[in-house]
Amino acid sequence: MRLYLLALNPTDSVTEGFLPAAARLGLSVTLLTDQPAAHRRAHERHPRGPAAGAGPLPPVDLAGCDVRDFREVIGRISALGEPGAVFTNSDHLQTQAALAADYFGLPGKDWRAALRTKNKAQLRRSLARAGLDAVRSAELLPGEDPAALTAGRPPRLRATDFPCVVKPREGVASEDVVLVGDAAELAARVREIRARRPGEALVVEEYLEGPLHTLETLGDGDTLHVLASFETELCPPPHFVEERMRLLPAPPAPHTRQVLAMLRALGVGFGACHTEYAAQGERARIIEVNYRAVGDQCDLALAEALGVPLFAHILRTHLGEPLPADLGARRDGRVRMEYVCAERGGILKTAPGASDTEHDGVHLVYRPLRELGEEHPRHRTNRDYLGVVRATGTDQDRIDRAVADFLACRRWEIVS
Repeated sequence: MRLYLLALNPTDSVTEGFLPAAARLGLSVTLLTDQPAAHRRAHERHPRGPAAGAGPLPPVDLAGCDVRDFREVIGRISALGEPGAVFTNSDHLQTQAALAADYFGLPGKDWRAALRTKNKAQLRRSLARAGLDAVRSAELLPGEDPAALTAGRPPRLRATDFPCVVKPREGVASEDVVLVGDAAELAARVREIRARRPGEALVVEEYLEGPLHTLETLGDGDTLHVLASFETELCPPPHFVEERMRLLPAPPAPHTRQVLAMLRALGVGFGACHTEYAAQGERARIIEVNYRAVGDQCDLALAEALGVPLFAHILRTHLGEPLPADLGARRDGRVRMEYVCAERGGILKTAPGASDTEHDGVHLVYRPLRELGEEHPRHRTNRDYLGVVRATGTDQDRIDRAVADFLACRRWEIVS
């Protein structure tokens, strides 16, 4: 059976997670991408999938395709051969994959739900119409003057609505997401974002204060499993870069019920979903819904901590297989993710190499995310990550000490 996997840039989720899982399921894989050369290099750099079990990465057929256009995806698949499943873990390609799966009569996500979650303005409208969570939000179309939000057509922003958050309507990874304090700052930030993203619509919405949590779910269209919940620490405002994440002992009950109700209203319940929300006492306020598995190597750590074949389970849903009533996940696993961020732009001169160690009940993996000698500006997004530490075990204190010791003994140096 052939799996068509849609991707843009290479990710560890695909290279170390989904491709080895596909091999264990006996699937042939065609990777449709607009960046085949980059995926070829990534495949060569990762001869094994350490988080996915022993054995080499499977052979993959790479096929160039404008994967952002669902018509091109359908045409390319039709030309290449009969699909057994169509899948993507990309934020940007969920609607395209869902439409392609539907065209070929294959299991997949409802394309409407994929669109509702990707389009942040549509997400807000859908939840408000369902009467579940009304967040003050306004859409700023390309070329539209932000003054229209404070003096023009409704919904208007009042002085009491500041501070608020401006973000790309269909953005990811906190890119160009910024807190603004008043109308003048809003106008200035909008100009800056539009200079980098000409022609994109923006969303201006209420600032949802409170600890940032996630809810990780996995469903087959009938059964929806709650896998886990992370607590996320961000950099100081006005930006929102994730700096570290810890797996909570259990998903908070009141928050989980509320988030699940909102996911049902959005039509979410097939495959993996990563939902971020602000915890305001016992109330959950959704920040965004990412209709795919948690990323930035959290999925690799989560699979290890839960002791389940997470990537294989996700692929099985797209093969039309029901999930077991009990996934058999262990509940004593703990995780800490630590992201080493560049604090300035420049050339990476010094940094540790990849490592994988086990000590005192803690499995600690470090993966560099930037090559020595590379030069980058400071983005204030996860593109500033120099490397990622993922530590798993059953004792959070030991995990935290292991991460602190690792960071204290390593050096990252950026020069102009």
